[in-house]
Amino acid sequence: MLRNLIYLPRLARGLATATSGSSVLPPAVLHLKSGQSFLGRSFGAPKSIYGETVFSTSITSYTESMTDPSYRGQILVFTTPLIGNYGVPRNAAPIDSQDVGVVLESEKIQCAAVVVSDVAEKFSHYLAAESLASWCQRHHIPAITGVDTRAITRLLRDQGTTLGRLNVGSDAALPAPTSEQFWDPSLQNLVDEVSTKVPYELNPSGSIRIALLDFGAKANILRSLVRRGAAVTVLPWNYDFNAVRDQFDGLFLSNGPGDPTHCLEAALNLRRTLQEWTRPVFGICMGHQIIGMAAGLDAYRMTFGNRGHNQPVLALASAGSIKAGRVYVTRQVVSTLSIDFSFLNLNRSQNHQYALKLQDPFPQGWEPFFINCNDSSVEGIKSTAESGRSVWGVQFHPESAGGPLDTIEMFGDFIAECSAQKYKASTSTHQMKTIDSAPRVAVAAAA
Repeated sequence: MLRNLIYLPRLARGLATATSGSSVLPPAVLHLKSGQSFLGRSFGAPKSIYGETVFSTSITSYTESMTDPSYRGQILVFTTPLIGNYGVPRNAAPIDSQDVGVVLESEKIQCAAVVVSDVAEKFSHYLAAESLASWCQRHHIPAITGVDTRAITRLLRDQGTTLGRLNVGSDAALPAPTSEQFWDPSLQNLVDEVSTKVPYELNPSGSIRIALLDFGAKANILRSLVRRGAAVTVLPWNYDFNAVRDQFDGLFLSNGPGDPTHCLEAALNLRRTLQEWTRPVFGICMGHQIIGMAAGLDAYRMTFGNRGHNQPVLALASAGSIKAGRVYVTRQVVSTLSIDFSFLNLNRSQNHQYALKLQDPFPQGWEPFFINCNDSSVEGIKSTAESGRSVWGVQFHPESAGGPLDTIEMFGDFIAECSAQKYKASTSTHQMKTIDSAPRVAVAAAA
């Protein structure tokens, strides 16, 4: 009996699916603008590419990270040594009251390239349809394995995110690019690249109508809304929401890639919304920064970024399911907010890529919502009770996918507040006439 128990794991591993193709991988080299180079082997698309080199500490969910639009233009380094062991699932799902058409976070790989220590030659999962290597090749994404990701991570942690160049195949023999040749994706409006171009609607029979400004929305944000009974109209990032706002019960601002200062148009539109419209507003990640800018706060680029799971945040205020004084474990994707907390006697570390420069006191009508327990940076802001508004912004991802779900009920809080205000508004005949006469958004059917 003991002998059988010993050999069962070996049998299971033997049933794993081997990655197709030759076992001899072409050469590849990762060049960093700071001067370091890392030689390895290519397992992705046979092309070379520039990008911003960042790392993620996530142990699982490499497929979700790679399809997250927040990673647009970035060379993604995974700190977990073995990547690809459970393959890649078929990325198709129904479009109904429970799902939004994809299994992962978008229809395709969004990051510019992938860097791993050891890519799995065999994968095993009951939902797996292909290997990580074939998936990267099919989506024309270059990838490198066999490099010291620990050394890369230490460099990025010490000196901050760094521009990089991944040379593949015959390009691996070329010299490293000069400083002037490295391309910085943050100089472009990456949000405009990943945002929807035309409005479309999900779960049209939902009882609560939510408008979502798409800065690069993860699919699980959309799922989290439709599964709570919302009819979601997804709008381009720079859509003039004020022209149609009265037909909606709430506004949601999604995550997205790049520099928030490229989205000043959205921030100015939102400022008018916050001044003239009292229905609930919720923002995540990039959406959080847009809310801060609309409130009059400045966004600026910092040295580092938080990416990965299990970031602890402390709630400074209560709202819905969130209780002041409690620590919540969250997922970070790209950047968080840094704030001058000298008045709270906390040690601050500027350890984030983009930040809102906040001072004591906060702008009138606003208060800090969360701070990061590791570096005391701001993880959330909210409107005060005295302001008469219901507005929240958080830098982390309550919906995760993958990651901790400590704050997932913030979606329920948002929908509940929208429902309560809708019920209150329905008692006013004048308000109902205003809604009926408002112009309507021309939406396309979800593909």
